[in-house]
Amino acid sequence: MEISQGKIWCYATGQFGWAMLSGLISNWLVYYYQPTQELIDQGHKLFIPQGLAILGIATVVGAITAVSRIFDAITDPLVAGMSDKLKSKAGRRIPFLKWSSLPLALSTIAVFFSPVDGISNINALFLLFALLCYYLAITCYCTPFNALIPELGHTDKQRLDISTAISLTFILGTATAYAAPVIWGLIEKNGIERISSMRITFIVLSLIAFFCLLVPVFTIKEKDYVKKTKSDPSSLSSLAATYKNRDFRLFVFSDIAYWIAITMFQTGLSFFITSLLHLDESMTTVFFVFMTALSLLFYIPINRVAGKIGKKKLIVSGFVIFLAAYLFTSVLGLIGISAVAQGFLLSIIASGAMAIFGILPQAVVADIAKADSRKTGINREGMFFASRTFAFKLGQSLAMLLFTSISTAFGYRAVAIVSSLFCLLGMILFLFYDEKKIISEIGEEK
Repeated sequence: MEISQGKIWCYATGQFGWAMLSGLISNWLVYYYQPTQELIDQGHKLFIPQGLAILGIATVVGAITAVSRIFDAITDPLVAGMSDKLKSKAGRRIPFLKWSSLPLALSTIAVFFSPVDGISNINALFLLFALLCYYLAITCYCTPFNALIPELGHTDKQRLDISTAISLTFILGTATAYAAPVIWGLIEKNGIERISSMRITFIVLSLIAFFCLLVPVFTIKEKDYVKKTKSDPSSLSSLAATYKNRDFRLFVFSDIAYWIAITMFQTGLSFFITSLLHLDESMTTVFFVFMTALSLLFYIPINRVAGKIGKKKLIVSGFVIFLAAYLFTSVLGLIGISAVAQGFLLSIIASGAMAIFGILPQAVVADIAKADSRKTGINREGMFFASRTFAFKLGQSLAMLLFTSISTAFGYRAVAIVSSLFCLLGMILFLFYDEKKIISEIGEEK
């Protein structure tokens, strides 16, 4: 059965939900628990020890997030293996989406609630526990969710359309998460103190996300689209077979470098705006929304151009654009134009690459998974996406550790420079990906 555009958007609504929750964690966790001195002076409370408290080389927040992301990465292949082998009337993926939605929303809220009202190691332990719950829940949702891309999309065009749709909802969900300062700012104006205002904001956005997570659960009948195929008998054997694919390995290593770069950049964006440009934190929302809106103009052209010239050339171009954006970030505040103009210029530079990487990497994994399935006769869609997720979560883990350490020891400009170096590495690795071979192995599905 061919999937309709309406069903594609129902599916993509789930991406909006988890992107919003992921955005709250990735954009505001460090900002909330490791605030600048300026924010502290404005009344932002501290809940965990600050500075390089872990062996003199890492902050508490950096260590907690790194440990959590490593745990997150380890669970990916385990969940993928269970999803690939699940036998249920509702399918192999939808049951995971259904039962992980509420735990994902609740654990996101819990991350920002500390049991002790002040600096305490108990708060650090609670944060670690809450993050472990969050990452387990988001793995149980996202890994099966992504595995549906090549299963719902039976042709290259369908897979590209699905990737475009979920990229759009991902970027909108992330933009909504970036809008959090505007919301808590309005609440503060009504006389509620800063931390309570932030927590109310996180609760409201998490509840909205929860209902979005359930949309594909109740609108997509998985078995109407998915063909029956064999699966590997164990998660380990499936994982090993997945990494034997040379082109997938190249993609994964490139992806790790990309996610280190983009995570350091996204985590630092609010600090770049407030510390380097000396603008109000609400301008983070303004610049990100502007960048998001501008990137949407590239979606249809990217979709069409990728179908004509392939995904590889566009992704390489995206690396070049992001490289320029990171290098520009390293000199923010030192250029002879206004701070606001510099912020908008950065948004303009990054917008095209934001669209490219929003759409195409998922489509590349879907192509590789489909080609492997055609070649071997074994269904490993879940494991391919889990392995990709494992890789970028590993990259995010390293990025969080690097960001908190580099920013504390050397400042935010150094963060931007290191991000550019990882971006360059990712581009070099991806140049060796053989897209023509993958497409030829897929063939055209009628």
